[in-house]
Amino acid sequence: MVKEGIPFVLFPVIIAAIFAFFHIWIGAAAFAALALFMAYFFRDPKRSVPTEANIIVSAADGKVTSIEERKDGKFVSVFLSPVDVHINRAPIAGRVVKVERFQGKKAPATSNQASQTNERNAITIKGEKMTVVCTQIVGILARRIVCWRSAGESVELGEKYGLIKFGSRTDLLMPKAVEIAVKIGDRVVGGETIIARLKD
Repeated sequence: MVKEGIPFVLFPVIIAAIFAFFHIWIGAAAFAALALFMAYFFRDPKRSVPTEANIIVSAADGKVTSIEERKDGKFVSVFLSPVDVHINRAPIAGRVVKVERFQGKKAPATSNQASQTNERNAITIKGEKMTVVCTQIVGILARRIVCWRSAGESVELGEKYGLIKFGSRTDLLMPKAVEIAVKIGDRVVGGETIIARLKD
């Protein structure tokens, strides 16, 4: 479990213990169940990062909801439900050249406008052969974006770099020269699923 989840687990555990002390078993069971859900939500499973060259891996667990070819590159959006792992992982290896935080709404993350209107954090990673922008976007349930990397730092392919709490979306903006390896509706795994390959 990531350290950010510890307070969310400890608080219901303490409340459950208080209820149990006074033999209020329904309350104790409810808060114990909440503690278990929080531990599950903030889980941090190990991932097997691919070793193939010139790939872009998913930055998050979830479902592919949008694939577009834009004038500034190819775009893939992944929606994370409350039961998905919410840790974000670096889609490529490289140097973080920019981290930008944007204030905005907490509208549904599946909205087409969410990438421009919702609160979000965009991290730009420059690799040896390509640059990828990965954007963490909040939704209705999400209330906080966590980014553990700053401009000037290096990241490895699939390395953990952030977290979005309670339902969200993660977008990837990639070079036009890549070939998309997923389709809308696919379930993807952060740090493991290959989203795209850079064409030779």
